[in-house]
Amino acid sequence: MNRRDFLCSMGAVPAGIGFPAEAAGLSEWRTFEVTTRVEVMKYAGTTRVWLPAALLSEMPFQKTLSNRFSANGGRVRMVRGKVADGLGIIAAEFPAGVKPVLTLTSRVATRNYVVDLSVPREPLKTNRAELEYFCRPTKLLPTDGIVKATAIDITKGARTDLGKARAIYEWIVDNTFRNPKTRGCGVGDIRFMLESGDLGGKCADLNALYVGLARAAGLPARDVYGLRVAKSELGYKSLGASSDNITKAQHCRAEVYIGGHGWAPVDPADVRKVVLEEPPGNRPLGDQMVKNARTRLFGSWEMNWMAYNFAHDVTLPGSAGAPVGFLIYPQAETAGVRIDSLDADSFRYEIASKEISSQAGRT
Repeated sequence: MNRRDFLCSMGAVPAGIGFPAEAAGLSEWRTFEVTTRVEVMKYAGTTRVWLPAALLSEMPFQKTLSNRFSANGGRVRMVRGKVADGLGIIAAEFPAGVKPVLTLTSRVATRNYVVDLSVPREPLKTNRAELEYFCRPTKLLPTDGIVKATAIDITKGARTDLGKARAIYEWIVDNTFRNPKTRGCGVGDIRFMLESGDLGGKCADLNALYVGLARAAGLPARDVYGLRVAKSELGYKSLGASSDNITKAQHCRAEVYIGGHGWAPVDPADVRKVVLEEPPGNRPLGDQMVKNARTRLFGSWEMNWMAYNFAHDVTLPGSAGAPVGFLIYPQAETAGVRIDSLDADSFRYEIASKEISSQAGRT
């Protein structure tokens, strides 16, 4: 068994365990209240609505404090997915003739997430099943064929897990680009990206490519789907919410498991976002702000963002339709027909965020 295969069969640090004390002390908890209101504008017959709910808790970067939801005239419940996915779905069903309106209010506490990759640390626990789960292929994240071949080529000079994780990160930053014409957060079909040579997209494309290549190289990795909830305090206009209205602030990040360090945050997609969008725009990779972001986003996240889940190939409860690749946007069906979640004419939603406290959530 080679090292790459061995890592995918060894243990993992369970979520929320093993965060280094020096990193944990870098920032205090901030608490945010995030309210999502969904209204289906064109409906007929039975209508169903699904929302991603923040469930991740006792993580080094987030504690989910509460979720409150209502659906006047309809039935609504929380459906939990696999524990490893941290998946929560608010599922509502409205009978014919009832206007479908669903509201969800979540409170989460977050703090900046930093893993010092210069100093190895000993994991407190191992969990073989968790690591194996985050090595698996999914529909949009295959780990064979061109994905495997590309991962091997990228990491051929690397001798350690850290070296492989960094090599893939640098390759993503150097070879992909943020495409402003991509709808929403993108699709995340990494085989298509590599086979077509079209390495443009948004966060769910570029960070999915990182996760898929990492898994193919033998490193457990996972997409983390979430939402920006506040402006950046680090001077990046492009990496934060511009107002309390965060309806279009969805953002996917990634984590990779590195032997000797545990789970580490990465976000190559946001480096390319700084390149394209940080004023005045179209900055070169050699620009100092880009270089700073490139350094910072391998091993840390600024937590002006809340996480929903790690899930792929999500089956929507009660739906006869196909699973969605990932759940980051509200979803709906009416009369058995899936509605385009980005079509404002038939499906309207608004998400608002407000900060409640800079220290609530401290334990």
